[in-house]
Amino acid sequence: MSAAAQSPIAISVVGLRAPWNEVPMSREAPQRTDEELVEAVAQADEDALGQLYDRFGKVAYGLAYKILQDAALAEDAVQEAFLQIWRGAGSYRRERAKASTWLLTFVHRRAVDLVRREQARRTSPAVSEPQGSGPGADEAVVARSRREIVQDALRRLPAEQREPIELAYYAGLTQSELAERLDQPLGTIKSRMFTGLQRLRVLLAEAGYGSA
Repeated sequence: MSAAAQSPIAISVVGLRAPWNEVPMSREAPQRTDEELVEAVAQADEDALGQLYDRFGKVAYGLAYKILQDAALAEDAVQEAFLQIWRGAGSYRRERAKASTWLLTFVHRRAVDLVRREQARRTSPAVSEPQGSGPGADEAVVARSRREIVQDALRRLPAEQREPIELAYYAGLTQSELAERLDQPLGTIKSRMFTGLQRLRVLLAEAGYGSA
């Protein structure tokens, strides 16, 4: 994403400040809740976005890195997610989800998008990658192959089954948090995850991993 495509606030708050480096919080004013900060961002409050970035940036980066296994891509995912938060904060409803859950869902989705983009880039005939050698390179190839197989199997699940499974695995959300975030009864979430995991097991077995 080019700097020209970003608003000045996105550049000043997101692009130039790494949240995983500790930033001391001001103690002059009472701390606002996460929900209050998101609602303030919806009113174009730049300071509120900065506070959210300070508060959640480190966790967001950890989540993105867990998914992407690449520091630069994880930073990109966090920056782009916070730009989406700046633009989309008006859609937040505190009665539907905790602000933290809502915010980290943006990071999760952007990181998964980048995984898919990188997979497409690597499998493109126009792109050739240097071939490594030795046990370390072999292990990396195997790990990447397994990750791609799992991602492919997840893509073959219906969206209502795939989304809670991805959020549970990548974002570490509990079933209760998933029900809150997705605005579905807890029983529905449990049923969709059970059915989705059963189907995922079959798909992975067909791909040569595990047993059906």
